Amino acid sequence: MLANAMYYHSAEREEKCIIEDLPAEMLVTGRYKVQKWDLGQHDFLQSAPGLGMVVTVKAPNDEVLLSKLYGPDGKFTFTSHSHGEHTICMQSNSTNLIAFASNRLRIHYDIQIGEHPLDYSVVDPKDKVKEVTYSLENLQGELSHIMKEQEYQREREEYYRQKSEDMNSNVLWWAIVQTVILTSVGIWQIKRLKDFLIAKKIV
Repeated sequence: MLANAMYYHSAEREEKCIIEDLPAEMLVTGRYKVQKWDLGQHDFLQSAPGLGMVVTVKAPNDEVLLSKLYGPDGKFTFTSHSHGEHTICMQSNSTNLIAFASNRLRIHYDIQIGEHPLDYSVVDPKDKVKEVTYSLENLQGELSHIMKEQEYQREREEYYRQKSEDMNSNVLWWAIVQTVILTSVGIWQIKRLKDFLIAKKIV
């Protein structure tokens, strides 16, 4: 069954960001639809004509991959150049400065990661060749997506394993240093005590 994507509420000119952890060289497709609050009906309108959304995408190194103005119902795509957390921000271009109660927005939002075939609804049901072609494209896209995800997870696993080994090594060396310091302090205290007792002619 079909299900609606997530949505969130926002004030006009307010920037909201979503973080996506992506592998390198991954195609990302985002779709959104903006609904505006109607004071008369006390509900959100089905569309917000004339309202634009500025979409900004930043890579983990703060490189701007995309910064573009779209309409109230839009679709954007970008390709990640490096793996890591990518920030996807959306902000309306409205100049409305009236109270918050009258300029609330509801933004329906959907993100698809990986390559996706064209819409099956445009395919003629009698044309089995195109249907099979689209199915193969879908399988190839999913396979490529899975392989990139696996490679990314292997890289992350190797990174965290190396971090754990470094931390364990640091803990071991810290324990050795503590033992040496405590032993040295103990020997020094014993020597000082012995010298004190000799000086007082107790022993």
